[in-house]
Amino acid sequence: GVPGPARPAARPPARPRPGSQVLRLGSPRPRLRLVGLGLTIVLLVFTVRLLQVQAVDAEAYAARANVNRYIPVTLAAERGAITDRSGVALATTVDAYDITAAPDLLTPERIKAEGAARQAAELLAPVLDEQPDVLERKLTANPASKYVVLARQQTPKVWNRIKELKKAAADRAAKKRGVNVLAGVNSEPHSKRVYPNGDLAAGILGFVNSEGRGGGGIEAQLDAVLAGRDGKLVRAQSFGRQVPTGDVQEKPAVPGSTVELTLDRDIQWAAQSAITRQVRESAADRGYVVVQDTRSGEILAMANAPGYDPNDLAHADSSALGNAALQDAYEPGSVSKVMTMAAVLEEGAATPATHVEVPNRLPRADRAFADDVDHATWHLTLNGVLAKSSNIGTILAAEQLGKDQPQANRVLHSYLRKFGIGEPTGLGFPGETPGILAPPQKWSASQQHTIPFGQGLSLNAVQAASVYSTIAGGGERVRPTLVRGTKGPDGRFTPAPAPPRTRVVSEETAKSLATMLESVVDDRDGTGTKAKIPGYRVAGKTGTSNRVDPRTGRYHGYTASFAGFAPADQPRVTVYCAIQNPTRGSYFGGQICGPVYKQVMEFALKSLQVPPSGAQPPRLPVSYGDE
Repeated sequence: GVPGPARPAARPPARPRPGSQVLRLGSPRPRLRLVGLGLTIVLLVFTVRLLQVQAVDAEAYAARANVNRYIPVTLAAERGAITDRSGVALATTVDAYDITAAPDLLTPERIKAEGAARQAAELLAPVLDEQPDVLERKLTANPASKYVVLARQQTPKVWNRIKELKKAAADRAAKKRGVNVLAGVNSEPHSKRVYPNGDLAAGILGFVNSEGRGGGGIEAQLDAVLAGRDGKLVRAQSFGRQVPTGDVQEKPAVPGSTVELTLDRDIQWAAQSAITRQVRESAADRGYVVVQDTRSGEILAMANAPGYDPNDLAHADSSALGNAALQDAYEPGSVSKVMTMAAVLEEGAATPATHVEVPNRLPRADRAFADDVDHATWHLTLNGVLAKSSNIGTILAAEQLGKDQPQANRVLHSYLRKFGIGEPTGLGFPGETPGILAPPQKWSASQQHTIPFGQGLSLNAVQAASVYSTIAGGGERVRPTLVRGTKGPDGRFTPAPAPPRTRVVSEETAKSLATMLESVVDDRDGTGTKAKIPGYRVAGKTGTSNRVDPRTGRYHGYTASFAGFAPADQPRVTVYCAIQNPTRGSYFGGQICGPVYKQVMEFALKSLQVPPSGAQPPRLPVSYGDE
């Protein structure tokens, strides 16, 4: 064949020029070792970190994750009811909701720029009856928070309206691919306190504050019993919504106990109606009526005027929020004379028939004491002194308690204490006053003579009622009670402990006093004739005392009062009425409190089905000439 073209001969490798450097490639092994070492270190760091997260600090990180994943929710215990002695509800609970929100869903920068918190506040404000600015501050005060309460104790109607707003907000967000500003708004079931009878017995019941705790009265005094124990629910959540398949841990709430009071709702209504009407007609500052069972010491009614509606605290007068029948300390005046007479009779210093010459003026302690009216010298029996409510006659009788004035003071003081003056009633009511009774050695020259007729010492209305219940009870004082017992969640009723009883005076002395008190009502010259009740024997005493104005600390105006029990021959009910600073019409206790006593006592006797008296009262002599 024909030979092809000859291939050029291969060139010999070029030789470096003299003096030039030779460039050589380095070995790759060191670089590979360095890269391998770096990767090993990185993997080692990741491995150590992984071991730390999953093994060493696993519990801590899990707990931190749970803070964000799980939401603790308080399960509020249902508050126990408060009832009267027959089980009629005076305070109860209804379904309600706390409206809550998750601020962290509305405050990230991307969402915050859209004004999500403001939008949510403006949507919720009309429904919650709140200002948008207030709600917005709650939503933005702690942006990282997952829980804030926007409103407490809202009705089911309010929550249903919010659910409608949430659905509408979700629909708008879906259409516009925007933010659902109400996504984190939720509710927590709670109970709301309601008082079915409005202002009836409000001073006793008190109220529940926005935190669900007792803010006054029995609600505060027995809060631990009524409140029960809250439970706890821990649930998984994501973006403010509960995870249906998430873990749920629940500790059930324990409901509160029902408290049964000694009150009779119907008698309470009668007492409250009567005192409210008289306070209004007399243009007085306030008034109170206490009704007590003379046998058991149970308070059947304790009415205050003016009162308030615990369902509407926002419009209540702050000065009426307490229980004035237990919290007001005032000088009782002549209703206190029964204690002086009890001491005189018990000590044997006099009898109902003892003669007492009563001048128009009695000089004592650099002053002259007088009665309510000017009169010629009266020739009264001790019974007549009480019937006519003579201050001078009472001073003269009290002076017979000792060989000298200091001893007489000590004896009288001991009886006042035994009647419960100057010490708490035992009810344990919040804000109760024990009254004021100075030790006898500290009585001023004037007090030595004014305390026997009820000026210079102070008490509350329940103490005054208890004095007359002691006489009605045969001279034995039964500590007043307001709670009959409690009924637990299991339905078991636990009666309150029986109240202590203390002998104050003998049965004979108490019987004599009861007869003397009948003269106050039945005798034509008695000061309490307006308290007569047809068919019943009534024992009672009027009172008209100078009143210390709490604003100035000086005497201004009067305290009018009437206290008594019926039937006088077989006592069942004590009624005490007091009206502070009447400024229209009469200010005498017999004139304005006597009719209140009659109205309330008549109702109570009929309500309790107490039979009329079977015999006419004995008529003790009032003056020497009646003997």
